[in-house]
Amino acid sequence: MSEITPELVRHLGVLARIQLSDEEVQSLTGQLDAIVDNIAKVSEVATPDVVATSHPIPLQNVFRPDVVGDTLTRDQALQNAPDQADGRFRVTAILGEEQ
Repeated sequence: MSEITPELVRHLGVLARIQLSDEEVQSLTGQLDAIVDNIAKVSEVATPDVVATSHPIPLQNVFRPDVVGDTLTRDQALQNAPDQADGRFRVTAILGEEQ
């Protein structure tokens, strides 16, 4: 027997301040009933001897070690720049800003 009735769905709609049409009540009755049934199935599987987990597989850190490597000098970084000024890349102004 279904635990979710159209009257319960209407009551929940009133509590949530959602105006539901008769079609929406019928649709939500079936959907909420399916959700409650699925939760009940999961509850049957959850036994005290099954350890609760947040993830099905163990998590591990995937970051590499932070090792300082070779870096470019300012001249090397700017050598192929189409335009440069004062040791920086020079680009056109955007959004109509004058610099």
